[in-house]
Amino acid sequence: MPLSKVLIVGAGPSGLLLTLLLAKAGINVELIEQTDALDTNPRASHYAEPSNYEFDRAGVLDDIRAEGFFPDGVSWRKLDEKKTRLVKLSNPTPEDGKIDSTFERYRMVCLPLHRLGKILEDAVSKQPTATIRYEYKVVDLGQDDQKAWVKVETPEGEKTLEADYIVGCDGANSKVRRTLFGDNVYPGHTWDEQIVATNMYYDFSPYDYDDSQFFVHPEHWHMVAKIQSDGLYRVTYGEIGGLTREQLLERQPAKYAAFLPGNPTPDKYKIVNFSPYRVHQRCVDNMRVGRFLLAADAAHLCNPFGGMGLTGGIADIGSLYDSLVGMHTGQADESILDKYDEVRRKIWHDIINPVSSNNMRRLIDLDADTAVEDDPFLQLLKRMETDKQLQLEMSKGMMALRHDMTQYFDKKR
Repeated sequence: MPLSKVLIVGAGPSGLLLTLLLAKAGINVELIEQTDALDTNPRASHYAEPSNYEFDRAGVLDDIRAEGFFPDGVSWRKLDEKKTRLVKLSNPTPEDGKIDSTFERYRMVCLPLHRLGKILEDAVSKQPTATIRYEYKVVDLGQDDQKAWVKVETPEGEKTLEADYIVGCDGANSKVRRTLFGDNVYPGHTWDEQIVATNMYYDFSPYDYDDSQFFVHPEHWHMVAKIQSDGLYRVTYGEIGGLTREQLLERQPAKYAAFLPGNPTPDKYKIVNFSPYRVHQRCVDNMRVGRFLLAADAAHLCNPFGGMGLTGGIADIGSLYDSLVGMHTGQADESILDKYDEVRRKIWHDIINPVSSNNMRRLIDLDADTAVEDDPFLQLLKRMETDKQLQLEMSKGMMALRHDMTQYFDKKR
């Protein structure tokens, strides 16, 4: 039986993408967001192959590629005077001669997340079966065997919205998740360290920096990545836990002076965004509760080093889209939503959590002087510096975060 309506909570990239995909499949979909506009805080900006595959299915990849740029790769470095490069993983390019046309289309592209959000929002606005409603705050929810509903506070007063299924894409502090499981139930752990993400302009041209680099250091571990072709950089650095935003702001100039090349004073750079946050490794025990579904940060979290969080969340959306469309077209029954829950949690536990945890620990715990000798991953990257085919295979390996849910469709149907 075709779905009459899907309601999505949260207008971040995952919610917008799922809205767009479902609407293009002819499903009535309503997206609600508690704020009055898209979020512009510093967040993810690099989109790997699994994400670009889903953006292509949604018809927005060409716009993303046109607005963004293709980074040259990522390196790991020492925080010495020369910022010595330990190893560099170059992104495969058509010039390498070993990249096929399909992979070329999906290769990594960089664009700040708020600009991606605008592309998705504009595309959703053109879909006749999709609606976005801002300033709709979920305060309660419920379900029976026929439908699910949320009570929302709106500028026009409290309303109740109903749908066949409701998807929580409302982020780490998800109201949907907290109402389903309780405010303090989100299995996993929180890192003792916290992170400060900044978007900033600084002239890196006198220095031998790549488009992206990680620095191994017990105190000043950090990442510097170019995120716009106009010279906007993302600088994300570690801080000790327990500090207030005001304390972190006070410490910021000294942190920049300690680890940025040239030891700049505040008059030498311009900070556009400053966003401190705690870092978590968490995953719910169920991504499906009856007619409620969870995806992306509402369902699982990881630290940002390596882009596993955003990529895993977008891969969730691809799997959930296939599942809901399969139900809508009669090729699958609702048990496919249990399979979605099973598959996506397994990918988090088997791939996303261990890989992302190792990425962060590598920056903090390794001795930069012996990092390559001590760390098998960096040894692998060292081999890749001269083996283009190995580079390509590793990049393609990111597609393991995807999962084709159509294999569970009833072929007889």
